[in-house]
Amino acid sequence: MNDPDFNKLVYEIARLVPRGRVTSYGAIAKALGKGNYSRMVGHAMGACGHEKPPVPAQRVVNSQGQLTGEAAGIAARKKLLEKEGVEVKGDKVVNFRKFFWDPSKEL
Repeated sequence: MNDPDFNKLVYEIARLVPRGRVTSYGAIAKALGKGNYSRMVGHAMGACGHEKPPVPAQRVVNSQGQLTGEAAGIAARKKLLEKEGVEVKGDKVVNFRKFFWDPSKEL
């Protein structure tokens, strides 16, 4: 599924994740009323590289707090998160629940 309208909604929520916080693909899907679309949110995030305004893709991780995707992308997102004060060990956000931002509750 490559639905430009769905992707646009995903990007709108991703842009709202505060600096220094993270959310998950599933949390975005749930906030959109599409609880079983976490994989589609992941696909949308993988395609956001040329969006204007930019989408802070580093702030969207899987439900266990892991950064996913290709190794180079993970390394770049890890650096961005660490600049925002989010500790990442290996490819996983340390204290994930502490940094988790739930769009269903925050919006």
